[in-house]
Amino acid sequence: MYEPLQRILEESSRIVFFGGAGVSTESGIPDFRSENGLYQATHVYGRSPEEIVSHSFFCGHMDDFFAYYKNNMIFPNAKPNKAHLALAELERMGKLTAIITQNIDGLHQMAGNQSVFELHGSVLRNYCMDCKTGYGLDYILDPAHCTAPGREEKNIPFCEKCGGVVRPDVVLYQESLDDSVIEGAVSAIEKADTLIVGGTSLVVYPAAGLLQYFQGKHLVLINRAVTPYDGKADLVLHEAIGEVLGACVL
Repeated sequence: MYEPLQRILEESSRIVFFGGAGVSTESGIPDFRSENGLYQATHVYGRSPEEIVSHSFFCGHMDDFFAYYKNNMIFPNAKPNKAHLALAELERMGKLTAIITQNIDGLHQMAGNQSVFELHGSVLRNYCMDCKTGYGLDYILDPAHCTAPGREEKNIPFCEKCGGVVRPDVVLYQESLDDSVIEGAVSAIEKADTLIVGGTSLVVYPAAGLLQYFQGKHLVLINRAVTPYDGKADLVLHEAIGEVLGACVL
């Protein structure tokens, strides 16, 4: 059924995968900008998801930010799906050289991938804004760490060492992407013979702009909806990415 993609995978030796929210929806993690996410944000908080997950909102409404963030962007029980597992297998086979992801869930690493460039950071990493002490996800989800003397807020995690605010190591709207991550992603794409783009609409910049660095042989797009790059790809599949990659690799 997916013979053209299977042939590309067989003849490629430096595959790079660029993925977005659609990769994780099959693990039960909804796109926070989806219809349900928009409803939750506008009806409960009176703001758009993009505004809530912004640097200015974080600084000015920290307790509300963490309430939304914990309820809508963290899914601690999520597991890798067929797409994640297939990509991990391609890396073990020596064919996949890197994953570039817009997701913050850490599922690629959980599946076994080692070379992962997280453009927007990860919910699994958190750090104190004052002393820079690092914390895991369990720490910020524990209510015992979200109280401080003289503070009425109930959602903000505080550092057990210095009392500073512990924030997630994720890139919020209005914040810049990490230069070292961008440089690594660009280098990987430049060296790739095949670039597979999956689960992303390719409309969020600067991430989508990374495709301009691809000079390899095959550009493959796997996304349920049409993207601005469909006309430039060698192969376009408007199907579930887990189904496609799972059938070709696992």
